[in-house]
Amino acid sequence: MPYQWRNLTPAEREKLLAFRKRLRRPWHRPPHFGGGSVHYHLTAACYEHKPIIGHSPERLEEFTNELLNALPIEPAAWCILPNHYHLLIRCDDLKNMTRTLGQLHGRLSFRWNGEDGTRGRKVWYSVADRAMRGSEHYWATLNYIHHNPVKHGYTDNWLDWPFSSAQDYLNEVGRAEAIKIWKNFPILDYGKGWDDL
Repeated sequence: MPYQWRNLTPAEREKLLAFRKRLRRPWHRPPHFGGGSVHYHLTAACYEHKPIIGHSPERLEEFTNELLNALPIEPAAWCILPNHYHLLIRCDDLKNMTRTLGQLHGRLSFRWNGEDGTRGRKVWYSVADRAMRGSEHYWATLNYIHHNPVKHGYTDNWLDWPFSSAQDYLNEVGRAEAIKIWKNFPILDYGKGWDDL
């Protein structure tokens, strides 16, 4: 994949790097396979797919911020829907990552059940993980995650869903490159039956 970096002036490069550092974002996003790190597609769903995350737009926004702030590294892709979420993230220690998510789920379950007057309600089902087998799997997963709001009928255009990394991704790679990745790594029936309502 060609880098747009080559087309930037030195001043634009410096400004972009400073911006990404300030947001704790990686300097670049292409997958690096091998070594100790593995990319995982992590998915968590509300119990019985009830829209507990999506109780209100404010809760969706709150959860988005708390989830992203709890992660040790920015995901390559993410999408949060009213009843489940997806992350594509590089991870050295899956057990620690799922523990971090479990602790977040526990805190938010307690808070949300108090807000909703439903003490004892089961909020989360579980966290499922799938290791990326290579770059094709990675890019198809990224496309799947960004397309998820369309799949579930929340929007007609994946860029219109505010609770995902789709717009950041498009800004980073550019429209032409995003279209190329979409065509070269189609989702086809990827994820069929995983998170149907």
